[in-house]
Amino acid sequence: MLTLHRRTLLTAGGAIAGSMALPHAASADTHPSPDPLASLLAGNRRFAAGRARHPRQGPARVREVAAGQHPFAVILGCADSRLTPEILFDQGIGDLFDNRVAGNLVDDILLGSIEYAVEEFVPPVIMVLGHERCGAISATLDAIRTGAEVPGHIAAIVDALRPIVEPYVDDPYGVEKAVRANVRAQAEALAEQSGIVHEAVESGATMVVGARYDLDSGLVTLVR
Repeated sequence: MLTLHRRTLLTAGGAIAGSMALPHAASADTHPSPDPLASLLAGNRRFAAGRARHPRQGPARVREVAAGQHPFAVILGCADSRLTPEILFDQGIGDLFDNRVAGNLVDDILLGSIEYAVEEFVPPVIMVLGHERCGAISATLDAIRTGAEVPGHIAAIVDALRPIVEPYVDDPYGVEKAVRANVRAQAEALAEQSGIVHEAVESGATMVVGARYDLDSGLVTLVR
């Protein structure tokens, strides 16, 4: 397994939830809560209720993390403009290691980004975050139904999602079911395709969870 050395990199460049106990954050200064997943969900509840605290977002925090980052969670989310993790989870600068792409898809480059975070920061939580009425899911279902040609590199997204969402093409609730199926599929892919993530999960250092964001309420719920 590739071993990364944090000081060298900084100098040069400046199993699924429910199968294991939730790991604790590595240190108190990483995040005030000993339960990282609960902290994410509690922050989301504050956001959805209009009581966001906007923690660790001022100039002092900028200076604090300038010398190095210690995110307590990795988020693999959709590129949708309404899914900014720090806002949705009411977290601060340096708290989350964000990876965002249409359809919250796992590919080789994105997997490398997440593996880097796991190797460097040993985050207790990796969350795959899908969302209600996902455009990438809807577009893929439409393409399957109509057989229409998909323009440009959007076809790569459709091709990647097709085997996951195709079972729901004729279902009246197909988009919602496909969103949840895709969250589960991408969470499983992280542990199955990456030896680094798999080892972190097996050792109990990290857990992978799937979640869904509700566009109407602002709430995040776990996808089992």
